[in-house]
Amino acid sequence: MNDNPDTPTSPEPAVAELSLAIGQLVRRLRMEANPGELSWSQIATLARLDKAGAMTTADLARAEFVKPQSMGTTLADLEQAGLVQRRPHPTDGRQVLFELTAEGVEARRQRNIAKREWLLAAMARLDPAEQQTLIAAAALIKRLAES
Repeated sequence: MNDNPDTPTSPEPAVAELSLAIGQLVRRLRMEANPGELSWSQIATLARLDKAGAMTTADLARAEFVKPQSMGTTLADLEQAGLVQRRPHPTDGRQVLFELTAEGVEARRQRNIAKREWLLAAMARLDPAEQQTLIAAAALIKRLAES
């Protein structure tokens, strides 16, 4: 039996609040780092290419859980914007690899800087105890995400 009225008896309300808060934070970070420039699919594709290196359309589609036709459209838009480029596949002449251009790498770098600067400024508005709580929560959220 729970004698403390401040202690929740069920994690349900906390789960809903945590989900909402994380969603709001992610949307805010996207907005701060990408003021209407790229679609979410384009951002995810650039991030995937940045982390994994050159990939085929089919491999990108599988990795991002989209249809190859959708990924083809995303890549065409990114190519037109000068953020990705094609190159021949080294072992299969029928395939093409997509990779970030120097402009694509710089766009990713600028997005990361914008997110980091906004988050640093937002955290600076918290008092020291809140900052420490947030830092501790980050480790727990990471563990949740990796479970």
